[in-house]
Amino acid sequence: MTAFIHSDFLLESDEASQLYHGYAAEFPIIDFHCHLPPAAVAQNKAWDNISQVWLDGDHYKWRAMRSNGIDEHFCTGAASDREKFDAFASIMPYLLRNPLYHWSHLELARYFDVDDLLLSPETADEVWERTSAVFSRGLTVQHLMHRSKVELVCTTDDPADSLEHHRAVADNPELKVTMLPTWRPDQSMAVENPEVYNTYLDRLAGTAECTIEDYDNLISALRKRHDVFHAAGCRLSDRGLDVFTFSNGAERKAREIFMRVRQGELLSDEERCLFRSAMLLELGRMDAEKGWTMQLHIGALRFNNSRMQGVLGYDSIDDRTYAAPLAQYLDALDQDDQLPKTILYNLNPRDNEMIATMIGNFQDGKTAGKIQFGSGWWFLDQKDGMERQMEALSNMGLLRRFVGMVTDSRSFLSYTRHEYFRRVLCNLLGNDMKRGVLPRDVELVGAMVQDVCYRNASTYFGF
Repeated sequence: MTAFIHSDFLLESDEASQLYHGYAAEFPIIDFHCHLPPAAVAQNKAWDNISQVWLDGDHYKWRAMRSNGIDEHFCTGAASDREKFDAFASIMPYLLRNPLYHWSHLELARYFDVDDLLLSPETADEVWERTSAVFSRGLTVQHLMHRSKVELVCTTDDPADSLEHHRAVADNPELKVTMLPTWRPDQSMAVENPEVYNTYLDRLAGTAECTIEDYDNLISALRKRHDVFHAAGCRLSDRGLDVFTFSNGAERKAREIFMRVRQGELLSDEERCLFRSAMLLELGRMDAEKGWTMQLHIGALRFNNSRMQGVLGYDSIDDRTYAAPLAQYLDALDQDDQLPKTILYNLNPRDNEMIATMIGNFQDGKTAGKIQFGSGWWFLDQKDGMERQMEALSNMGLLRRFVGMVTDSRSFLSYTRHEYFRRVLCNLLGNDMKRGVLPRDVELVGAMVQDVCYRNASTYFGF
């Protein structure tokens, strides 16, 4: 059988192959958004077998397993590592046309040199034995990152986090990868549950070494931690906004609303929107003052299965619209020249054209690509999702200014997503060249590939 993962995987033309191998393949990785645990990097975590690094915490795989009738015992339950691996291997023949089929075989090929067979129930024993031989020689976080040519990675961190693991990595001369924090202040405006919120405020106050008794105290504590993050090399922030709402004039009411929730009162939907709006403005200004890039991830409908609360993998794409409030928010910051560099990520592909046109509203004519249409993420970080995002950006913006792909992942094997993206990009452009839609000038188009795969991210963020 011809190898499934081969040198021209996903490359459908000679032009695509030339672009990928000549202009994309050898660049290092700047992974500016992920959910990797910083402690694992600092401690150089090692694993005993493929199940631990491949299946633990991977909600993509769990969803597929559940869909194929695999009991939760083999997903998040107490089954042994080998039992979980066998359960996943059993569904591989049913994953044809699912991106997991591509990703899984890419990971087997790149990290375990298993590229001469397909994972299935019949080959599970051989794959387990061959991958186990790799683990017996020692497979660690740092080995995987070096093998993946990771140059820089940005984790996702709460303002109350100590950043001790980032300091440990920075002080380790043997680790050639730079690990920087990303400021994710979602909990500072999550006022839905006053008890949980007040517990968080106490934690934030402890880390910031201050008291938080009123709204001004909260902003002061956040600014203090913002300074600490900046000193640690942080240059990006992130917000996970399942539905985007915004109200002008919210800052006039924020202090009163904060005092009520600090006293344990439940807020109305309108009051929560007002408070979140005020906080979004304050946080955006902080980012602008320091020259950071603000990321907004919009459109997840989370934790839909009440019976499985607390278990990952029960989320969906939301279909609520948000074009108008998003425009109002960006405009409110822009009016005072306090809109930072911004990356907008939509989870619903219906919104591709809306986002692609929204970013054009707030380009400032000074910073090239200041407002970005972020890469396909979560349910959209597959071939179709990537292509549709790039088509919309090409038609309504500037693809060559795109800062490229992120893993958005909790798995250290997910760096193959960058290879996957680069192949998809080169195939898209190469096929355009073949059809005459783009000039057959490999140096011109190749320079575009280099920009999107590496150079734009290298210069845009100011690391």
